[in-house]
Amino acid sequence: MVQRSKIFERNRALGFVSSHVPCVVRYIKMRNENLVATVVGRCFHTYGCNRFSVLSVSGLHPADITCLAADTFHIYTCCDTEIYAWRRGTELKHTYKGHLKPVHIILPLGAFLLSVDEDSVLKLWDVKSEEELLEYPFSNDTFQISAVIHPATYLNKVLLGSKQGTLQLLNIHTSKLIHTFRGWNCEVTVLQQAPAIDVIAVGLANGRIILHNIKYDQTVMMLIQDWGTVTSISFRTDGPAMMLSGSLSGHIVLWDLEERKPLTQLISAHSGAVAGMKCLANEPLMVTSSPDNTLKMWIFDMPDGGARLLRIREGHSSPPTFIRYHGNNGHNIVSAGSDSSMRIFSTLTETFNKSLGKARYNRNKKIKKKTLLDDENPCMPPVVFFASETTREKEWDDIAAIHLGMGVVTTWSYGKVKMGDLKLIPDHLKPKTLQSANQISATCLTLTSCGNFVVIGYSTGDLHKFNIQSGLHRGAYGSPTAHKGPVRGVGSDSLNQVVVSGGHDCCIKFWSFKVAGSEVLSQLVLDEPVLFFHVHRESSLLAIALEDYNVLVMDLDTRLVIRKFEAHMSQLTDMAFSPDAHWLVTASLDCTIRTWDIPSAHLVDVFQVDAPCTSLTFSPTGDRLATTHVNCLGVFLWANRCVFEHVSLSPVRDLTNIPLVALPSTAQCVEPSDYLSEIDDPIEHMPKTNEQISEELITLSSVSSSRWQNLLNLDIVWKKNKPKSLLKKPKTAPFFLPTIPSLDLQFDLKAENNTNEESANAFQLKTSTTGFAKLLFDSVSGSDFDKAMTKLKELSLSTINYEISALSPEGGGSLQMIRQFMKLVQSVLKTNRNFELIQAYFALFLKKHGDTIASEMVLCDELQLLQTVQLDKWNVLQNKLMSCLCIVDSLKSM
Repeated sequence: MVQRSKIFERNRALGFVSSHVPCVVRYIKMRNENLVATVVGRCFHTYGCNRFSVLSVSGLHPADITCLAADTFHIYTCCDTEIYAWRRGTELKHTYKGHLKPVHIILPLGAFLLSVDEDSVLKLWDVKSEEELLEYPFSNDTFQISAVIHPATYLNKVLLGSKQGTLQLLNIHTSKLIHTFRGWNCEVTVLQQAPAIDVIAVGLANGRIILHNIKYDQTVMMLIQDWGTVTSISFRTDGPAMMLSGSLSGHIVLWDLEERKPLTQLISAHSGAVAGMKCLANEPLMVTSSPDNTLKMWIFDMPDGGARLLRIREGHSSPPTFIRYHGNNGHNIVSAGSDSSMRIFSTLTETFNKSLGKARYNRNKKIKKKTLLDDENPCMPPVVFFASETTREKEWDDIAAIHLGMGVVTTWSYGKVKMGDLKLIPDHLKPKTLQSANQISATCLTLTSCGNFVVIGYSTGDLHKFNIQSGLHRGAYGSPTAHKGPVRGVGSDSLNQVVVSGGHDCCIKFWSFKVAGSEVLSQLVLDEPVLFFHVHRESSLLAIALEDYNVLVMDLDTRLVIRKFEAHMSQLTDMAFSPDAHWLVTASLDCTIRTWDIPSAHLVDVFQVDAPCTSLTFSPTGDRLATTHVNCLGVFLWANRCVFEHVSLSPVRDLTNIPLVALPSTAQCVEPSDYLSEIDDPIEHMPKTNEQISEELITLSSVSSSRWQNLLNLDIVWKKNKPKSLLKKPKTAPFFLPTIPSLDLQFDLKAENNTNEESANAFQLKTSTTGFAKLLFDSVSGSDFDKAMTKLKELSLSTINYEISALSPEGGGSLQMIRQFMKLVQSVLKTNRNFELIQAYFALFLKKHGDTIASEMVLCDELQLLQTVQLDKWNVLQNKLMSCLCIVDSLKSM
């Protein structure tokens, strides 16, 4: 059985840009554009440098990609021990198998491909034939290969760098070692060809960069990078003699090779290591990638010769902590990450992604240019919860956010795409000393539907209301505090009449919104402490997560608990209502995502994922579910199958075999293994045919009601639709071909062989017989009427009227044809299928041929048999209907 959810289908992942694998750049002459390829887990993305937009996403690999390379024709990827060659970023052309250990270095060499695995076994492949041409093993104890380069103009030769610090020049054509370089007693991390022939830039783990002439084995110059290990090196080829080097700390140094000194520096170019760096050929542009999930393009147009950021594609550098859909169109998701940033992800295209920036204590304070780090204006703790409203997003801030362990609530503007200036905290809760700063923290908040007020709950039990436009305090609830212990959840109704709060003291309290400081209106005591709230204002439903892993659903109008769901085996992390409040989706640290049907109070779907879900949100349009997971940088979208197809949801009884579903990938298509197999479950999937679940039940047809409902009123319909002006007679055709008289135009090209002999016990098929009548005639010898019934269901109203009218002798048929149609009706009634359809056909049949049937004894006898079957089936249906009506009346009276 396929491991899948009944409701949610994997769609795609958002927010993935790059990883620790260095990016590669290739020039496409036909496009006149440089393309950049970056690795994202099990696939790679291709970006166009002109607009920096995603051009293609590759297919999924069996495991994570370990290295990446490219030439004019292919992009090469390594996954475990196999190497793949791709054309146009999506078409898999070649696969190279032969390594016994995972491959970590690949290097295209024209018609050949060189690869090195973790055992330092070097192999050479023919690109087209996939044939292994050479195997050259090295010993990790003496020469563990860490970098490979093909020196320019050195035919059939490669330069190998090792972790032991030595270099070797190898001829791959003759399999001979040409020369061994002594090295510098430090691991070689990078080898890069300089614009000058014979000169190679060697990056070492201790931060030194050596420009070495391999022809004479002489060092041209040595530079020292203060930031530690050299992770990448690149040279400008558009004029200036400049070299760039990247470091583990994310800084980039620009070196003036003529002066042999640093020209300038890009401090914190990335928040992670500079994994890949490439200057575009003959252009003042540079592309860098990093494990911080960013891809940046820089342009060298600064007065001091430095570079500035030109374009960027980025996602969260740390896993997202909280997400919510913003607006009612379901196109944008606001996310907060562990990197203290907030971002907007578009579900339509990556081009519309935006960054609201990082949360800082003083947003307007500028960082000095020469500072090494932003210690003078550090980031605030990450956002763990926020609420947003679109009502006033054009006038003032429309997002309020809670930070981890902080009592200050910050505001953000979705429309202005930035952090606001307000920081909300009551005066008496402001920390007086540094020691007391971490003792008070905001725990929950809600924005009112009008977008004017924010109600905040604190760990001290306080509940305060602020105006989000001015940041002024507008009152507190409770005296002296709203709850005894931390406030865990707060919500408000859509009309700003009631505020509901829940706390660690197991109490749910209702307060008057307008009269701050008043006494509690009503109170409900629970058995367990509240963990968090989720309000669905349109339906006045409140979902309450408890610390005992259960979920309560409360009606805010009646203030009563209407549902209780028990199934999770660990602490709940988040939950969301569907737009119509029909479902409640919950996530827990037990790695399961469960869907509850609120009207029936049943669990209708459950599936588990590899990493626990930390936050989830339902699209306002109901077509997608978005989730975030532990140690995952992206936002994952799941399609709601109920929007696109019929899904029969039965209660989940067996919780022992919960399906394990893999997380969506950045590719918008699913893996072939997901749709090649189907679940043969008649309850979960509607049958493709009209087969019945039970022989005792009546099955209706799938034919539209417009195809049979007006069969008895066709005369009235035709009279209403009669044109006011008479139709003009068409011009006479120059010639006529012989045709067969029927509704389907058929030319009679064969000579007719008419015979005058007729049998007394059989009737001959006449030339005027229609297509349906032919199928009805073919069923005389047997009792199979399926083809005739299928043909009848395909016809239009006027055609059905003609076909049934043509059964009589006056219309070209015969009494035998009328009797055969009565047998067809009897056969369909016995199968309990197409019940309403056959009733409509039979009613039209009696209207057309009632007089003929009454005058023929044979037809009257057949009608008696048909009447018996009709009454039997109707009695069964009537008994079922009456039983249901009795049960409903009994329940109403109770």
